[in-house]
Amino acid sequence: MRNDTQSKNWNQVKTNDSWAIFKIMGEFVHGYEKMSRIGPCVSIFGSARTKPDDSKYILAENIAKKITENGYGVITGGGPGIMEAGNKGAHLAGGTSVGLNITLPFEQHDNPYIDSDKSIDFDYFFVRKVMFVKYSQGFVVMPGGFGTLDEFFEALTLIQTHKIDKFPIILVDKAFWGGLWEWVTTTLLTANNNISKDDLDLVHIVDTEDEVLQVLNDFYEKSNHSPNF
Repeated sequence: MRNDTQSKNWNQVKTNDSWAIFKIMGEFVHGYEKMSRIGPCVSIFGSARTKPDDSKYILAENIAKKITENGYGVITGGGPGIMEAGNKGAHLAGGTSVGLNITLPFEQHDNPYIDSDKSIDFDYFFVRKVMFVKYSQGFVVMPGGFGTLDEFFEALTLIQTHKIDKFPIILVDKAFWGGLWEWVTTTLLTANNNISKDDLDLVHIVDTEDEVLQVLNDFYEKSNHSPNF
């Protein structure tokens, strides 16, 4: 395979890139058609490596149950760990349980708690992230790794730059997120003035499912539940 790649000239590579556009368009169309029928949801993000007996898994499941019981749909990345916990909580509460899965060489596989008609597979991370941002009117961000940080900071950047409407970003577990947020406050804001003080207000840091629900309810009282762009 490596030799085949090396033998391709620049024009052949560019031609392959051009044809890939159609696959990307297909993922966008498929995602839009499915997600537009689901209605406003809350996304739950976090580590794929969290085990079912972990307190963070249990908390994510309880959060999903509570927000589902209050009429919200739940979207996750469709895989194991915290994603599974989110779908499980929504499923057990009888609510909408959406999974946006991504093809990866490790860790990722569909969890069994996604509604059968609401599981969507993606090859492209950027298409998948558009679906999260467009159809989520709240992010619940549990402890996670690089992927979770990527999703958190992308949502925060889009809100901070007014590319999408303001919606709540909720970091769950003060002990986990406290060090990162202290760095944001002391290094980005105070020491270097790279962000504005008002940007800090875009993020809520909580510990319990009741606090998550309160933030979401405060937002939804003012929201018209429309897509973000």
